Amino acid sequence: MAMDRIDGVAVVGFAAIVAASAALEGVVVAAALGGFALSLSSWRLYGGRPWEALAWLAWVGAAVALVIAPGGGAFVVTFFGPLLLGLGLLLADRLDLLPAIWHGTAPEERTDG
Repeated sequence: MAMDRIDGVAVVGFAAIVAASAALEGVVVAAALGGFALSLSSWRLYGGRPWEALAWLAWVGAAVALVIAPGGGAFVVTFFGPLLLGLGLLLADRLDLLPAIWHGTAPEERTDG
């Protein structure tokens, strides 16, 4: 479960968004977070890791929940549901628990971008 270049970009990007949260309004930060996660999703899809792309796309849904901010139990479902789904997909892909569906390669033959 080694980190690659895109993981490094994600760490730096999230650190920048957290730093910007001190100066920007919450809705703006949530929108930036969603856009950044969507960008990472497309990079993962282009890099041949569709399960991780789906994980990042699920996290886009969690960021959207922050922007629309439904009340009560709806917030719990719309925020934590995609958050947990994305975490599960990411970990399952990194631990090679999901089938290789991109280019027909086995998990041990995959290369990270």
